[in-house]
Amino acid sequence: MKISARNQLDGKVVEVKKGATTAHIRVELAGGQVVTAAITNESADELGLAPGKSVKAVIKSSDVMIATD
Repeated sequence: MKISARNQLDGKVVEVKKGATTAHIRVELAGGQVVTAAITNESADELGLAPGKSVKAVIKSSDVMIATD
């Protein structure tokens, strides 16, 4: 698969939590950090997402915000 997004992070699914229409997918990265993606339940099913599955978290964003306390 070729994709234009440059921010691709390898990880493993640690949790799939489905709601009425949206699934929240938690992905653990190599350093132990966790990122969460919100996708449709249909997409989660089509991708066969389940804990332990190796995936790429692809981040495509036009803005990145930074915050401090």
